[in-house]
Amino acid sequence: MADGSGASILYLMEIRDLSAGDEDAVVAISHLLDGKAAVSATRRFLADRGHHLLVAYDDGSAAGFATGVEMTHPDKGTEMFLYELGVDERFRSRGIGKALVVAMAELARTAGCYGMWVLTDVDNAAAMHTYSAAGAADPQKQTMLSWTFART
Repeated sequence: MADGSGASILYLMEIRDLSAGDEDAVVAISHLLDGKAAVSATRRFLADRGHHLLVAYDDGSAAGFATGVEMTHPDKGTEMFLYELGVDERFRSRGIGKALVVAMAELARTAGCYGMWVLTDVDNAAAMHTYSAAGAADPQKQTMLSWTFART
């Protein structure tokens, strides 16, 4: 990557697939999440083999993450739902989001998923660009309906 001066900058990025036992690593990336990671919810998430949390480290610093959930239906098989993608503002525009999405898609293929999908707002230009750059296609206009339940 060029820095504007004609020189190239090498970014050392590593993507880790966190699993059971990595609860402390998830709590450590809470700044990337919408709030502080709860240890009990983190433990439950990581214990499920169909739940995936990828973290991108840029030169040792947590730069972004993606979560995915395998969903299986009796007549369709298993697909990956790309639940959330986030990249720390100071690491944006370096290809980290795309790398995380591509890594999640590869994980899905390896797990035997027949596809992967994500929901995002159509006016979220950064997300639309990232997902398109990683090979996603928008097959049609859809809407999402949701239910909100009180937390127990």
